[in-house]
Amino acid sequence: MTATPRLGAIAVLVDGDRVLLAQRGKSPDRGLWGFPGGHVEPGETALEAARRELFEETGVQARPVEYLTNVDVIRHDTDGRVVVHYLLAAVLCADPLGTPRADDDAQDAAWVPVDQVRSGALPMSARVADVMELALLRRRALLSR
Repeated sequence: MTATPRLGAIAVLVDGDRVLLAQRGKSPDRGLWGFPGGHVEPGETALEAARRELFEETGVQARPVEYLTNVDVIRHDTDGRVVVHYLLAAVLCADPLGTPRADDDAQDAAWVPVDQVRSGALPMSARVADVMELALLRRRALLSR
């Protein structure tokens, strides 16, 4: 672990009553379902990174709309030392194009019914359901304008 937390971006894409999720192929959270995402590269905004990572991991293209929230991912070893610390910028995306397929470091990618996320039917990364609910609220507000 470096002394400085790493910045990442996740693409939160809700379409009707479904949300696009990817099953992580690498640590942290290997095997868990969550929003497609990854590191923000130098000179890249988190909005740009969310769009890029979404396409790299799922083959789906979408337009980044706005920042939703931030998610801290902090993991400790058995001695209490920080071994992972990411600050993830959750980016609301819209207008999906393409069919999800796992690529890059994703094991799987799929449109998942919102109700399945709410019920915890899949093994998921922390805060996926909370961030999805925030995206649903924000999307409704934007559509009602």
